[in-house]
Amino acid sequence: MSSTSSSMAIQPPGVTDAADEQLERGVLGTSAIVFMVLAVAAPLAVVVALMPIALAFGNGAGVPGAWILGGIAMLLFAVGYVRQIPFVKNAGAFYAYISASFSRLIGLPAAYVAAVSYLALCLSTLAALAFFCGDLFALVSGVATPWQLWAAISIVIVSILAYHRITLVATVLSVALVAEIAMIMLLNVAIIVQKGLPAFDLHDFAPSSVFGPGLGIALIYAFNSMIGFESTAIYQEEAKNRKVTIPRATYIAVLIAGSLYALTAWCLSTAIGSLEVAKVAGADPGHFVTARANDFLGTWSAHLFSVLVVTSSFAAVLGLFNNSARYVYALARDGVLPQRLAKTHPVYKSPHVAAVFLAVVLSIVTAVSAIAGLDPLLNIAPMFVGLGSVGLMTLLALTALGVPVFFARRGTYGLATTVAPALGGIAIAVATWLAVTNYSALTGVDSPLVSSLPWVLVAVALAGVAQALWLRSSRPQAYARIGASRIEDPLE
Repeated sequence: MSSTSSSMAIQPPGVTDAADEQLERGVLGTSAIVFMVLAVAAPLAVVVALMPIALAFGNGAGVPGAWILGGIAMLLFAVGYVRQIPFVKNAGAFYAYISASFSRLIGLPAAYVAAVSYLALCLSTLAALAFFCGDLFALVSGVATPWQLWAAISIVIVSILAYHRITLVATVLSVALVAEIAMIMLLNVAIIVQKGLPAFDLHDFAPSSVFGPGLGIALIYAFNSMIGFESTAIYQEEAKNRKVTIPRATYIAVLIAGSLYALTAWCLSTAIGSLEVAKVAGADPGHFVTARANDFLGTWSAHLFSVLVVTSSFAAVLGLFNNSARYVYALARDGVLPQRLAKTHPVYKSPHVAAVFLAVVLSIVTAVSAIAGLDPLLNIAPMFVGLGSVGLMTLLALTALGVPVFFARRGTYGLATTVAPALGGIAIAVATWLAVTNYSALTGVDSPLVSSLPWVLVAVALAGVAQALWLRSSRPQAYARIGASRIEDPLE
């Protein structure tokens, strides 16, 4: 069968997949996808910014166990998630999976929530990046610079990278990720060597410790550090042998992150002592990790941590930006957003129009924030981090719970297809509820305005439902495109 006829065979009526609306196929291997997914998670930023708060206000020495619980829940989700890959052939990830599991009426609002959530996290991380860049520049040069300057520079660089081939993005992210993970592991090894293995108390993983007071708070940060691993499926159109690459990349990413976070939390706890870690972390969470680095590695490490926090934040902004661009691209290609946003670059095959559009959005939000006199760390970052985190955690739970529904409709039941993803989905749903009910703990600020922002997600979802209903009644062919398969599998 020719490629033309094969393409026509898998497309719903009325759908075209022109060459200028296709991503570059077969260019990303397992390692490239793992690097991009982990870069979005920003491991160093998690360790420096989130982990001390979890140790201080969560279950203290039981925090390593909380991260293990989060990792187990994500693995249960992944078991079913990867089983669904042969049936869902679209760069929309949440969008396509939820549409396939439940209905297009639910899938379309999920797509809008996902796009807004990824963009919100991108904005939050961009604000933090701008602050860290200005802080580092002042440390090196002694010259104070406005955060808006660094935000503008970052937007330009991210846009240029996103405009080019995805392989360039993967290379940049891999370098940044390797550097930050190496630094985290260097600190872990230093603590292990200097404290000695007998200092590591296995009682920290006992039920009485893990399930002690504050577990809910710890789980919020554990799951918050792992959202984004579903984005392996975003790159399945650009992956080599997607049926092998995407599942492998998903498992590797979850296992690396879960193990790294649990080990690091245990090392940080042991460095202080199980009984004292909550008190010490709570006294100065912002400098808790750099203080440990100074104690176990030397003063040079604090400066290197400052540099790597910048590169880690930049990598996260770049990864989140690419995720957002592919959601916008997928929606436009399916005829839900303006078709122009579905155009890909004639040479690089990147969703360059969607990338330019998002760069404009980032620039406008930055400009408005500057005019309003908002602080990047105290105002902008908390405002958007909670919004994006709650949105993605909600979609993660819905996607996980949708997997058993998808297979049950096909008469397929089993541990991997129904039981495991259902258990993972329930765990993620509980963590999402904890995040919503403890929203100020997630954002780090107690502001009525910030705490009301999750209602934005409700409004976005309702708008998506309204559009889906209108498409179903007025433009049924367009409605049929929602979450449509877009990948040719020659052997199928």
